Formats: sequence, C-alpha cells, structure tokens
Amino acid sequence: MKRRTVNRLVLLPVLLAILPGAAHAERWVRSWAAAPQEALPASANSPMPDLKDRTVRQVVRLSTGGDTLRIRLSNELSAAPLQLGRVTIAISEADGRIVSGSVQTVDFGGAVAIPAHAPLVSAPIAFRAKPLQRVTISIHLPEGADAPTMHPYSAATAWIAAGDQTGAAMLTGAATYNRRLLIAAVDVDAPRTARTVVTLGDSITDGVRATDNADTRYPDILAERLQKAGLRNVAVANLGLSGNRILTDGAGPNALARFDRDVLAVPGVSHVLVLEGVNDIGSAARATQALPTPAALIAAYRQMIARAHAEGVKVILCTILPYKGAGYWTPEGEAVRKAVNAWILTNREADGAVDLARAIADPADPDRMAKAYDVGDALHPNDAGFKVMAEAVDLKMLR
Repeated sequence: MKRRTVNRLVLLPVLLAILPGAAHAERWVRSWAAAPQEALPASANSPMPDLKDRTVRQVVRLSTGGDTLRIRLSNELSAAPLQLGRVTIAISEADGRIVSGSVQTVDFGGAVAIPAHAPLVSAPIAFRAKPLQRVTISIHLPEGADAPTMHPYSAATAWIAAGDQTGAAMLTGAATYNRRLLIAAVDVDAPRTARTVVTLGDSITDGVRATDNADTRYPDILAERLQKAGLRNVAVANLGLSGNRILTDGAGPNALARFDRDVLAVPGVSHVLVLEGVNDIGSAARATQALPTPAALIAAYRQMIARAHAEGVKVILCTILPYKGAGYWTPEGEAVRKAVNAWILTNREADGAVDLARAIADPADPDRMAKAYDVGDALHPNDAGFKVMAEAVDLKMLR
C-alpha cells in the first residue's frame, strides 16, 4: 500500500505537467500597433528609399510590459512576396542606438519570406520589457521591396543603412525616414486579467502633427494614465490611420472595412474608442464625395457596436472634434457634426461616450478648436490638445 502511494505521488507532478492547461497558458495583448496601408506614391518630400540589402531600424514604445513578446510584420497590402533577412529586437537608446547586450534575434518559425498579401507572426521571444519602454526592431531586407506595406505617419524616426547591421549598437551610414515600414504590431504575453484597448480613428488618433519621437499622441498619453492609475496590464493599441473615413475609402480602407482586422482580431481586445467621421463630413466640401447624412454616419456607428458586441468588445464613442476654420469646413457639414455628436452623447447602444469635442473646443466659439490646443490648421490638435483629449477619458469605462 505504501509503495502504491509513493508511486502515485511521484507520478502526480508528471501528470500535471502534461495535462492541458497545467503549463502557463499564453494570453497575448497588443502592446503596440500601427494600421497597415499600401505603399504611398513616392514624392519629392518623401521619396521611396532603396531597400535592397538594407537594414531598417525602427523604435516603438510598448504600452504594457512583459517577459515574452512576439512581433507581427505585414506584407498584407503588397502584391509581391518579401524576402526577410535577420530580424532583431533590442532595448532602445537615443538616436537609433541600442543597448549593448540586449539584442535578440527574432525567429519566424523558419520562414524566410512573407507571402504577398499576408502577415507574418514571430515565435515567442523571451525578452523582458517594462511598461512604456521603447524597443528597437531592426529588419534586414536582402532583396529589398519596391512597394512595401507601410504606415504612412509614424511620429517617429526610422533609420535605413546598407547591409545587415541588425546587431549593431549604432548603424553606420544611416539615412532617416519618416514612415513605418512592415511592422504592424508587438504583442506581450500577459496575465489572464490583461486586456487591450484599441483606439480607432483618423489622423487625429494617428497623431499627425504631434512632436516626433516624444510619444505625445492621445493614445500614448492614455497609456501613461492607465499605468499611473495602477492598470499595468491594460494595453493601448493605436489603430489610427491618417485620412481615414467611416463610409468610403480614403487613405486606406474605410473604418467599417478594417474593423475586423484592426479591432476584433486584436489579441486581448476588450474596448474600442472610436473617433471617426470628420473626414467623411469634410471631404464633401472638396467635392470628392457627397455630404453624408447624420443617419448614414449613425448607422455606421451602429454597425461597429453590433459587430463589437457580438465578440464581447465594448464600444466607447468619441464626439467629433470642432474644426471650424479648417479648409474643408462648411456650415452644412457643421450641422451634420452636431447632429451626430448629439446622438453619440445620448444613445444607449454604445457602452459609453467621451465628449472630446467639448474638451478641446474654444469656450467662446465651440465650433472651433481652442487656440491653445490647435496645431495651426484648425483641425489637428497639438501636444497640449492630445493631452487634454487623453485626460477626458474616464478610466472607469476601461476597467
């Protein structure tokens, strides 16, 4: 009897080790993101760099930390396969430098190419990162890329240098670039209570005109607020896309078209903050489309709510910011904005609302953005405006 008891005690740890769920179960949350878009035409202000046998180095700031990461690269909006060389991740220092000894090679399960129109997710990487820490991802492209999938606005500097310099503490002969190339997301393996808040929007969410390399976009500051409030395992994924619209394609696919990819498919998503609509309204002034009715925009919001709720995701709607004085403002468009905002603040279908319009408006003329928050075009906030927007979000809605 004693021998049987001893044998059972010896076997118990072995059985626990092989039973499903006995080991740590992965719970991924999206700690950083950039919405993929097709390559923009080269211009005098932003020519497409030569990427053949080049290392592309980019810095991202994680919203929440962990001991295990994975990287998602995107070739989803490119028509040709992309050959990959070495890819590394490291702790960032200033001006493209990395901390010596922190470099780790990223494994993609043996893959050496990303098929056309496909993403590529890395194997888990044992890499300890703190919340709000900057990490550097370096990608060697042996065959280059003529039209790589990118995120056109980055608010961050990238560096491009000849050859495979993915392990170098400092790139030699590097040129700077102002767009995100290939990197779509960084996920963190986190506790079961962890979750992701997605911010869906246009250039205002994307942070156009924010100070470069300073992480002052409203989702960046929201992530800082969550950390200070003790919500260390709540990640923020910025899926803003400059020029985006709800009903029709603008810069990139419309918000309804990308909602599955950029919201519902995000690992750990629990909430989405939606700030969209000003480009739908304003584009009518440029005769690129008809002025949408309030009913059409509200119906689109309702679609987002229905699709999100079907997946257990809560929707927080944000009022459309005032933009009187911007190049595409009209009285007719203003009437649509006010009607939509009134519905956002009174509807009982969404899970909450944030009155960003009121937070950033000029009290003496609420149809305009306050000068203290205006970058100068009456449409985009400055760093102070982004801070006010982030502070207007009641964190209780995200708990």
